[in-house]
Formats: sequence, structure tokens, C-alpha cells
Amino acid sequence: MNDEGAGIHVITRLEKEGLPGADLMDGGTGGFHLLGIIQSYKTVIIVDASLDQFPPGHVRVLHPRYAKDFPRQLSAHEIGLRDLIDSAVLLGNMPVMHLVAISVSDFQDMGMQMTPGVENAIPAAIGCIRELIGDCISGATRQDQRT
Repeated sequence: MNDEGAGIHVITRLEKEGLPGADLMDGGTGGFHLLGIIQSYKTVIIVDASLDQFPPGHVRVLHPRYAKDFPRQLSAHEIGLRDLIDSAVLLGNMPVMHLVAISVSDFQDMGMQMTPGVENAIPAAIGCIRELIGDCISGATRQDQRT
């Protein structure tokens, strides 16, 4: 779905390039069946499109602890992801969470092509993910996010 599919484009590219030290998964609109998978990891990185105040293609890394910490409009499946995170918190098994948010301007357009600004943001998002993975492997994960 155009820019809303930014996350899957990042995962597809990482699958081709390889990402040692990490498992890759397209969670898509997975909903609650992803709960057990997410809870089986100590650290989870989510990549998603975000309809926010930033220009299309802006990449930022957030460290949400609760559903309320995610951007207000996180892709078209916002409610499912928020419910999933709240469930993990309620069950007392919330991994350290990182969100690589790629700003978009619209979720309504249908199609298969990303806009140039969002497409050009894919390498920056991959760089953020590689840095987060490196931090996790080296033990520099932000443990303070779990308290």
C-alpha cells in the first residue's frame, strides 16, 4: 500500500542483504497471534510507517514502553499493534521495544509504489536497525526502558 508499506520494504531489503544476529519477520497486520512471538524475545525492533508531523521520509527511533508511547497514527493497523503491546504489558512479559518510524503523508492512496521521499528513507531506516542490533549484541541495549 504505497508508503504505508515502508516497513515491509525495509524487511525485504534486509532479507536480501542479511542481518546477522537478528530474526526478520513481516508482522503485517498480524494482531494477537504475534503476541507469543514478541514475548519470546528480549528485544524487538518494529519498523512501520507513521502519519505524524514530520515530512515524508523522516526516520526516527522511539523506545516505547506502552501503547500510548507509539505515534498517534502508526500505519493502517494502529489499533492491532497498540492492543498487542498493551497485552504484553498486562501479561508482564514486555520485551525491550524499539520502533523505527518512517514518516508518511497519507495512508489512503492504494498502489504498490512508494513516494520518492519515503523510498529514499529506506537506507536510513536500515542503518538505524543495524545500529540497534549492534547495540544489542554489544550489550548496550537500553535496559532503563524496562523499569
